Amino acid sequence: MKGLGYVGAILGGAIAGAVVGILVAPEKGKDTRVKITDAVEDFLKKHNIKLSRKEVVDLVDDIQDAAAEEE
Repeated sequence: MKGLGYVGAILGGAIAGAVVGILVAPEKGKDTRVKITDAVEDFLKKHNIKLSRKEVVDLVDDIQDAAAEEE
């Protein structure tokens, strides 16, 4: 159960960082999503967290939606 809390904290931190990146990014949304998707995939590989490419893309889309709501 403790490990699940760490995974949640790590994913939460990654999501928060991605949202901040989207908000301050001077690039087109599509380019930003690609960079964030790649960064999230690298993070997941580094920490041996298994998500499919579609799940990562869905996560990035959810982050983008959350950032749009913040504006």
